[in-house]
Amino acid sequence: MEFVTTETVPGRETQEALGIARGNTVKARNVGRDITQSIRNITGGELKAYSELLTDARDEALDRMAEDAEAMGADAVVNVRMESSSIANGGSEVIAYGTAVRLD
Repeated sequence: MEFVTTETVPGRETQEALGIARGNTVKARNVGRDITQSIRNITGGELKAYSELLTDARDEALDRMAEDAEAMGADAVVNVRMESSSIANGGSEVIAYGTAVRLD
């Protein structure tokens, strides 16, 4: 499965657009991370535990988008976009979406 942020896959012709493929996940922080990251926030530097949490969430959203596209019979997803938002205290949603296509 190929993902691109462009309208087409370079060097390939799009045979058919199959619809929107999407995948999302909601991840929450945990108390242990909050304590260690609060200390880091005071002293400065990257909040690595939160960076890892968001990286995992993005990967999971992309995996779910791929599963959705494969269920449609797609070879690729074009115009891939990702968004994140806070939906609850301590929780964040990450969504990946794009157009599932069949290639020649």
